[in-house]
Amino acid sequence: MLITEVSLRDGLQIEPVVVPTADKIRFGELLVDAGFRHLEIGSFVSPKRVPTMADTAEVVAGLADRPATFHTLVLNERGAQRAVEAGVKNARLVMSASEGHSTSNSGVSTAEAMQRLARSAEILHDAGVSTEGCIATAFVCPFDGDTPVERVVRVARHYEEIGVDVLHLADTIGAASPGDINRAVTAVRDVFPIERIGLHLHSTYGMADANAWEAYRCGIRRFDAALGGLGGCPFAPGATGNIAADDLIHLFHREGIDTGIDVSKLGELREHLAGLVGHALPSALAKIPAAPAEVRR
Repeated sequence: MLITEVSLRDGLQIEPVVVPTADKIRFGELLVDAGFRHLEIGSFVSPKRVPTMADTAEVVAGLADRPATFHTLVLNERGAQRAVEAGVKNARLVMSASEGHSTSNSGVSTAEAMQRLARSAEILHDAGVSTEGCIATAFVCPFDGDTPVERVVRVARHYEEIGVDVLHLADTIGAASPGDINRAVTAVRDVFPIERIGLHLHSTYGMADANAWEAYRCGIRRFDAALGGLGGCPFAPGATGNIAADDLIHLFHREGIDTGIDVSKLGELREHLAGLVGHALPSALAKIPAAPAEVRR
């Protein structure tokens, strides 16, 4: 089981407060100390559009010697070049399966996004950077409605062609159902083997945990999650927080599935994060408040 903690990117990107770089680095260190071995820590996007991510290069440098794999987001060639200059070792490329969100999020059509991500992948691969691919709006788009599975498979095939190592399906606005998860995963595993597919979930309609469990039943063992359920996409109207890492860990542990996370540290970490953003976090366990369960044996 691999849980990538995404608070420092997808958690903070929509927040009105800009968390100081030193505080981001310290929080990343605490996440690693709690047992998270994969973290998404920033994005190389326009600082004018997403000012909360303007210091990603500094965060990368500050966490470089920690025993974990750190991922950063890339949308285009300029972002890829900045990632290389920052010494990034792992980058996530992102494009939308739906036209409406592609235009809102990246300013180009899906076809144009494919072309520029191919060039981005080439820049990254030439520099020895490992790449993963994320399909935004893989299930539902805030502008276009339900995303046809055929569009998801089309983007998945493009990612396979440009050589990404892992494919992530993103429920960008948290509107997918377990049936949607099953259909998409079933379709794309003809392109990528199941062990190289991950899921990025949001919890807008309260189905994130059900969707995670359905994905697990389909063979998925890679999940993105943000402590306390922080986050959302600033370019997807209606999107709320990520699936909560604490709730997801609790679910898996109650089912006897070990995540490798030290649950005794997560309550304090959740409070630490709430202090950084200046508001309570929406996870179920934050409302109790409680720590996730130990693994049921």
